[in-house]
Amino acid sequence: MADMTPPPGAAAFLDAHGWGGAQILPVAGDASFRRYFRAIEAGRQAILMDAPPPHEDPRPFIAIARWLVDHGFAAPEILASDLDQGLVLLEDFGDDRLREAVDAAPDDELSLYAPAIDLLVRLRTHPAGPVPPYDRAVLKREAALFVEWYCPAVGIEPDLAGWDAAWDAVFDHAIALAPVTVLRDYHAENLMLVGSERSLGLLDFQDALAGHPAYDLVSLLQDARRDVDPAVEAAMLARYRTASDAVADAGNDFMNAYHVLGAQRNAKILGIFTRLWQRDGKPHYPTMCPRVWRYLERDLAQPVLAPVAAWFAANVPADRRGDPLAIAA
Repeated sequence: MADMTPPPGAAAFLDAHGWGGAQILPVAGDASFRRYFRAIEAGRQAILMDAPPPHEDPRPFIAIARWLVDHGFAAPEILASDLDQGLVLLEDFGDDRLREAVDAAPDDELSLYAPAIDLLVRLRTHPAGPVPPYDRAVLKREAALFVEWYCPAVGIEPDLAGWDAAWDAVFDHAIALAPVTVLRDYHAENLMLVGSERSLGLLDFQDALAGHPAYDLVSLLQDARRDVDPAVEAAMLARYRTASDAVADAGNDFMNAYHVLGAQRNAKILGIFTRLWQRDGKPHYPTMCPRVWRYLERDLAQPVLAPVAAWFAANVPADRRGDPLAIAA
């Protein structure tokens, strides 16, 4: 369980920025070293992000938040920051997440997801922000988390040369000719429904890169944290493609990119969730791996991924695909 005691400098930081005497309540941690608290004072409230150096650097979050706001997207306003301590005071978007809204009204899943698709359509109309490229080297490094963490955990000695060759054969499909800002953790638990109009507020975008617009669609529609029905995935992909540039999405190019990035992201997540269990002592993450495997296998069934599918068929038997903690037991 994460320690949710406020950081030692929190009270002084709040006092220095006009929030003296605020009550500091834990909100949540996440898969990183970041922690979040709610500061409540005199009828107002804000979110205190604790992003402690050297593990975390809040500068990218601040820079991307400002870029998003400047381009008409709802990122939290930065109220104050102390970069040496890794403390940032943010606008509070509340607790109403898309995840819980969909869970409470599953019959409304399509209408609830539609604004999230429309936001990505708008994001695509802007050239990428001031972020590093999501290039072949990054894609390859992320995919390698599967063979570095998942495979050893379930007793597999993978064919590493074959792994690299398989991905090298498909990654051309995942490189954008006109990169956009890819938020990278764009899913139902990071999308807030803000205010009476329940407009979408964005969180957890500090790792944004300039890459293919299909990546955030994968994050949303192949969500590691909740089951997205294949029919919903198909309907939302159709909505996106209808509303976005028909020329750029002509033929199978866009869907090939979607499935290659889906396979890459899902392989990466299997590695990350295994690492969160083994290295960071967070055993609830492996329980989500069976869902991630279902998404991965749907992507691997696409012809564009034949080389990668062949590698998985040769290296990962069916009984090694699932919750790595349970398989290793």
